[in-house]
Amino acid sequence: MSDPLVRALQELLGPQRVLATRSELLVYECDGLTQFKSAPRCAVLPHSTEDVQAILHLLHRERTPFVARGAGTGLSGGAIAQRGAVLIELSRMKSILEIDPVDRFARVEVGVVNAELTKAVKPYGLFYAPDPSSQTACTLGGNAAENSGGPHCLKYGNTTRHVLALEVVLPDGTRETLGDPFGGSAGYDLRGLFIGSEGTLGVATELTVRLCPQPESVVTLLAAFETLDAACRAVSDLIARGVQASAIEILDQRTIDAVESSVFRAGYPRNAGAVLLVELDGPAVETAEDAERVEAIARANHSILLQRAADEEQRMKLWKGRKGAFGAMGRVAPDLYVQDAVVPRTRLPEVVRGIGEICDKHGLRLANVFHAGEGNLHPNIAYDGTRAEEVERVHEAGREIFELCISVGGSLSGEHGIGLEKRDFMPLLYSPEDLATFCRVREAFDPLRLANPEKVLPVHACLELRSARPSGERGAR
Repeated sequence: MSDPLVRALQELLGPQRVLATRSELLVYECDGLTQFKSAPRCAVLPHSTEDVQAILHLLHRERTPFVARGAGTGLSGGAIAQRGAVLIELSRMKSILEIDPVDRFARVEVGVVNAELTKAVKPYGLFYAPDPSSQTACTLGGNAAENSGGPHCLKYGNTTRHVLALEVVLPDGTRETLGDPFGGSAGYDLRGLFIGSEGTLGVATELTVRLCPQPESVVTLLAAFETLDAACRAVSDLIARGVQASAIEILDQRTIDAVESSVFRAGYPRNAGAVLLVELDGPAVETAEDAERVEAIARANHSILLQRAADEEQRMKLWKGRKGAFGAMGRVAPDLYVQDAVVPRTRLPEVVRGIGEICDKHGLRLANVFHAGEGNLHPNIAYDGTRAEEVERVHEAGREIFELCISVGGSLSGEHGIGLEKRDFMPLLYSPEDLATFCRVREAFDPLRLANPEKVLPVHACLELRSARPSGERGAR
């Protein structure tokens, strides 16, 4: 290997933990969003926080950019290494370091898979609440980087509500602890700032996370409707009438067909235009009352089928279809563009109709599966990435969908992050002054701009900020 940086990394970690051949790096050229591809200069496999410190010390000295990566399940192009960046693959750091069932927290390395933590704490009557659909593969570190949610964040909130403290390594190799394992709030909330920063402020290596007690009762209901519009109206009614659901999900007809033709088959009615999956948890008396209200609202919106899961097996089967929907869509087309916009829940019916009209205009196949209770939309656009003209139509439709969602008071992302995908749409949501403030925060942590460069913030915004400063105030290049 002729690259001196690769040789230096091999001397630091050992040759087996530095990947540099074309075939080894192929798997790292994209994340779950396949529209953007770029192979890293090399990939390194740290096993500890000390390894990460040593790597970042070296990269900082060599002025080499880097990108941290977990399982690569992200859907915004955030874990792609550009500009000759080194990829730091953290999935080997997968130890659960401590479980405290009394104070209800766990300390974990960032490579721990989301679902494995809940499995580990279940014997204590506890669970970890954030549950992205990729929870059997995604890592807790990746969840923290994106501030991930999942179906049950309607009640329990996104990742930031469940991370008490982080062990992080800053871009210059400095090691810091942000937050307080016992929830103290003295001083600035740097913990909250780091969560959702998408790897642009440094690399998290350990997390202390909050654990929740398993609820006394869980009721899962399925309501089927003739149209997607009717299902959306039912969601608006559920929210307006104060139903305290832990999850409210919608799947449309194309998604139902894909799921029922796959290994994720859940028994959803194929004759439905959409199904509504509602889950309630808490004291048994309350869930029983709320279940009656859900069924009454579904009937008022002309549901064609109502079903309650009779036991845990039926419940898991209903959720299997929802959790597997993204994978099932692989039967529809070789590529899938999954968006992540958020809109006010009262505007759901009109926005969902508008998204359908946009895709029809561009001749694209659309499937909807989303966190309806939060207004967090996931339009899935099926396409063939080998057809350049079709890819261009997908990009144009994506831009129009973002513009539609923002026009009704929505946002660009609910849980997938900005990454590369939405970076250039940030000016639709934020003023130049807002973007300049974001750039200043980023440079306070990373004046050399080595951490996940050219993600989240439009490149021109940070360049303009630098060019406006006197030369003595600029960070080194």
